[in-house]
Amino acid sequence: MPAISRFFGIVIAMFYADHNPPHFHARYGEQEAVVEIDTLALLAGKLSPKARALVVEWAAMHQDELRKNWNRARRGEALEAIEPLD
Repeated sequence: MPAISRFFGIVIAMFYADHNPPHFHARYGEQEAVVEIDTLALLAGKLSPKARALVVEWAAMHQDELRKNWNRARRGEALEAIEPLD
C-alpha cells in the first residue's frame, strides 16, 4: 500500500486496483480508517477525533489530487506524493 502523504504521525495511503467507491486509507498508530474521497466520510475503521479532524482537513484541501491518484492506482500507474498538512 503506497504512502502518498505523512503528517503528524498519520500515514495516508492507497491500494492499487482497490474497490469502489474511491477512497484512501489513513493510519495513526494502531488506528486505521478508510475515507471516501468525494464525501470525506469514514467507510470503515476508526480514528481518534483529533486524528480524524486532521485527516478530513487535509483531504478537503487535496480532493482533486486524491481523485487523480485514485485513477492512477486503478490504471496501475505510480502514485504522486501529496503535500502534508502543516
